[in-house]
Amino acid sequence: MNGFYIALVFFVTGLVMVGVTVLISRLIHPRRYYPQKYLTYECGEIPQGDAWIRFNSRFYIIALIFIIFDVEIIFLYPWAVVFDSLKIVAFIEMFIFIAILLVGFAYVWAKGDLQWIKPRPKLEHLPKAKGK
Repeated sequence: MNGFYIALVFFVTGLVMVGVTVLISRLIHPRRYYPQKYLTYECGEIPQGDAWIRFNSRFYIIALIFIIFDVEIIFLYPWAVVFDSLKIVAFIEMFIFIAILLVGFAYVWAKGDLQWIKPRPKLEHLPKAKGK
């Protein structure tokens, strides 16, 4: 039970510290309200039009693909650090890791997710409309 009490003390201390910080912030922050404060920040430009516009979902898909591959490439650094001591074992393991990355890259490429404008699927199996 000793370990649980220590964890409880740390948890309560954390809650108290967060509460005190929020309370101090509420007490000393300036209360100046002006319309510019609530404008959407657009790189220093005055916003134009409605903020509820439709964005192309390709922004998010390409960003997610970049993050996935970028995070996986970070694993090359520790491998390079220990490569000299592990020799051929490290080489084989990294070869397998990069092969898996390349398979994932080929899958994303073949699926067409790397193209900015994704082609629409052909709907040849649907019956044609009468009269056209």
